[in-house]
Formats: sequence, structure tokens, C-alpha cells
Amino acid sequence: MGTSVASFAQHDHQAATNVFVVSSNVRLRESVHGKLGHPRWNVFEASSGAGALEVLHQHEDGDGVLLLDPMLPDLDPDEFHGMVKRRFPNTQVVTLNARTGQMQAGDGATTPVSKWLMELVNVDRVAGGNVRGIRAEEMLPRLQTERNNLRGMVGNSALMQRAYELTRMVAARDTTVLVTGESGTGKDLVAQEIHQISPRRKQPFVVVNCSAIPESLLEAELFGYTKGAFTGAVQSRIGRIHAAHGGTLFLDEIGDMPLSLQGKLLRFLEQGEVQRLGGNDNLKVDVRVVAATNVHLKQQIEKQLFRDDLYYRLAIFPIQLPPLRERMEDLEDLAATFLNRFGAGMTIGYEAMQVLAKHDWPGNVRELRNVMERATILAGSGRVILAEHILL
Repeated sequence: MGTSVASFAQHDHQAATNVFVVSSNVRLRESVHGKLGHPRWNVFEASSGAGALEVLHQHEDGDGVLLLDPMLPDLDPDEFHGMVKRRFPNTQVVTLNARTGQMQAGDGATTPVSKWLMELVNVDRVAGGNVRGIRAEEMLPRLQTERNNLRGMVGNSALMQRAYELTRMVAARDTTVLVTGESGTGKDLVAQEIHQISPRRKQPFVVVNCSAIPESLLEAELFGYTKGAFTGAVQSRIGRIHAAHGGTLFLDEIGDMPLSLQGKLLRFLEQGEVQRLGGNDNLKVDVRVVAATNVHLKQQIEKQLFRDDLYYRLAIFPIQLPPLRERMEDLEDLAATFLNRFGAGMTIGYEAMQVLAKHDWPGNVRELRNVMERATILAGSGRVILAEHILL
């Protein structure tokens, strides 16, 4: 066991509660302290377990919170945790995820440091500076249960919380939904979540990308066709609308649907029936429709490229997804999520995070995902994403 004692920097002597940040990563300590800069707290930094124990002895007269990076250079983290628990029962230990710098609960779930600290700020304000009755170990699981993210989506900003709320409100109904937002904002994830938490979740979820299918084939894909309806139609086939019977039909990029097909789609939405190409029978179909677009449909209406009656039939319940530049408070969460996906065991440096924060992200979350994947490749065998690895 090492015996070297790390230097400590005490900040803000007027604080009522002690916060100890223990990590050999100086950038991580500085980042946490920067976000914790609140006048009601004393903040101490330690780079080793031995150093942490020394400063804890010096300040054992009051309650405290210890933020622990388990990659200690001198002590086993479990051993250290046990020592703190025995010797300093008034100090609550919360583990930092060694890879991402996020707060980590016992079940492995994580919460970004900034979110956890913001909750501590809010509790402190309500309690008038006295957080002695709040257990940090209990606060983290409570934070995680309050995170209302949809599956597959990341972000706790007010704009995203509103989108989550609207999604849950409409999911249980059969109401037609129009999801709007720039490319790369996650419209397909909202459509999937609407289906997954709806009574139709055990039935098909059928996706039609209206911009990816040639106009000459889109009608047959949507509505199906009978044998001999056109050259090459050697047998009858149901369309994707019929294939979604009982479930959900997701019409992605609906703004690119040819004007010639919009009237037939409108009739289906109003009557719940489809007629295959070359056929005379109207087939009753029970389908819930979710549409999405990255274009401004009202502008398309003004240009006579989109039917206004179809728009109003689709936009019964609109959900708007914000671009990333309007919810930059979610950037840290998103970057950590993609780092976990593409670079297990890696962390992102302070300067690299600053580069990400200064970008306006025209490609939104999709662009960030690509940037993070590329950065993990450029970092090679290194464990830290540096600014030079962020190519925009």
C-alpha cells in the first residue's frame, strides 16, 4: 500500500458541508470542482486513497460527501470504501464511473456528475444550506428514477423532457402523430417508443421511408397490388400498410411523399381502408400512423408540394424534437453515452469536451455519434480522447 499523501486544495471556507473529490485524474477533479462551485460547500481534492484518509481525519467533525474514482493508485477501492464507512460514518461515498466520470450506483447504472450535483444544489437551496439529512447514496438512485428519458434517447433538458411527456401522453391512444425536427434529432426513436409503450406493442411496427423508395414504386409498396396490375406483378401482394395491421405504421420523411400519392394516403387515414393497385376491393385495416419529417410542411403547402388537408390529418398530435444546439446541456450525457458504446474503458479529456461544446452541431445527435466513434478510433490504444481526436 502506498503511503504518499496527495496535496489538497481547499475551496470556499464558508461552506457548511464538506465534499471530497478523490481521483488521480486531475482533469476529472477540476471538472467536478468547477461544476460544484457553490458557496455553501467546502471542496477538497485528493489524488490517492491515503491522502483522502488524511484529510477526512482533519474534517471528521461534520457530515460530508465523498466522490470516489475507484481507480486509486494506492488502495483497492472496495477496501478504501470499507475504511471510510467504518472510520467516518457521517461521510457518504458515491462512486464515479472510471470510464465516463459519471456517478455510478450499485447496479451499474450511471448519472452524469453535473446532473447529480445540480440535484445537490437544488436540495441545498431548499434546505437553506443544510443537507445533513440527505444521504448521497440514496440521492443517486432517486435521481435515476426521476430521469424520464425514453428508451434509446439521452437528455434531461427541459425541451427533451417535454418531448418525453408528450410521447407518453399520446402512446396509449390511436391518435395520429406527426414528429418534426431536423435530421439527426431522433424522430425514429420517438416513433419506436410510441409503439413500444402502446397497447399495440406486440403487433407489427412497419417503417416506410418515403424518400428512399422511388415514386414509381412507392404506391405499390404502400398499398400492395394484384397479379397482373403492372409488368412484373406475377402474383398479388399486400402493401406495407396492410402488413402493419393491428400495429403501427411509421411514415418517415413524409414531406417527401409525391403529391400524386397524398390523396390516396388521405383516404386511407380517413376511412381505414386500402385498395391495392389493379384491385377493386377495399380492404379494412386497423393501423396506427406515426409520421415524421425534417421539412417545414406549412412551407411545402405554400409551394403546393403538400396537401393542407393531409397535413391537418397527420398533425393531430405534433411532437417537436429540438436540435442539439438548443439543448447543449445534454451534450455531456450524449458524449458519455457514445463513448461507452464505441470506446469502452476510455475517458474524454477536458479540452476535447470544450471542442465539442463550441460546435453548433448542424448534423445534431447523429453527427455527435459519428464524431465520437471517429475519436475512439483516432485515439488508438490511448485511454483518453484528446482535442486532436475531435474532427469536425
